[in-house]
Amino acid sequence: MQIRFWGVRGSLPSPLLPSQIRSKISAVLERLTPGDLESPGSRERFLAGLPPWLFGSVGGNSPCVSVHLDNTDEIIIFDAGSGIRELGLAISKEKTKPSKYHIFFSHFHWDHIMGIPFFSPAYDSSVRINFYSLFASMETALNDQMTAPYFPIHMDSMPSKKFYCTMSAPVTISGVTVSYHKLNHPGDSYSYKLDDGKHKFIYATDTELSADDFIKNDENSSYFSEADVIVIDAQYTLGEAIEKYNWGHSAFSLAVDFAANWNIKHVVFFHHDPTYDDHKLFTILQSAKWYTERLNISGIKLSLAIEGMEICL
Repeated sequence: MQIRFWGVRGSLPSPLLPSQIRSKISAVLERLTPGDLESPGSRERFLAGLPPWLFGSVGGNSPCVSVHLDNTDEIIIFDAGSGIRELGLAISKEKTKPSKYHIFFSHFHWDHIMGIPFFSPAYDSSVRINFYSLFASMETALNDQMTAPYFPIHMDSMPSKKFYCTMSAPVTISGVTVSYHKLNHPGDSYSYKLDDGKHKFIYATDTELSADDFIKNDENSSYFSEADVIVIDAQYTLGEAIEKYNWGHSAFSLAVDFAANWNIKHVVFFHHDPTYDDHKLFTILQSAKWYTERLNISGIKLSLAIEGMEICL
């Protein structure tokens, strides 16, 4: 399976502002010396030595992660924030396009559904879209944002074939089992796990980790233990998480502790605070790596969710 990131921020879309671009250029120029410009080789060495936060952008779209399954024309999508628009644009450029989309919603806060009206495959009559949720209100929630005066086109006007599935048990898609786990978030939110018999991938955004998540009971163990990759809410520093207790989001250090508790191999920090610039986000990643070293936590890979990033299992 191939995991791709299209939207990584919490709240509303957060574009890279001209002032931020100028700040990046200024930071590059401050590091530049005459010797760095002497030859193509020196220029390449200079660029290679720059910190990662100066290249491109982590991204500003709200949550959307896709999983392309091997040897099938079906695709699984987690959440439909503004990032799903970018996914649709990317698919439109591919020679072979999926014919069936499976979209799973963690919950229906607006930043997780706002991209649906702009998802171009939904306007293709040959496409089938299956929507999944644990909330019985799913169809109403999705339809209501596409009614006057909020949007000029209703869901019924999108030619794709749409089906709504309120989950009460795991589902199987092209040999991959999709199960779920309730998370700690205002109004509730749900994590999803993909298991193809060889690898386990968990999508767990919009959760405020608590002591209950670390209890090694049968339910937690069977769901989280030994996962290959977890995409997890790590919106805050620990100090901010304490200040914003009960807001439904987690600190990056708790995400590391959680992964260590369940022997998860790869942790991807997700649902970035919309006010954080790239420099702060990469600083958080570096702090997380320092944290693992300080506590002698080994065997865990740490990554920052970046739009366009791919992970293959």
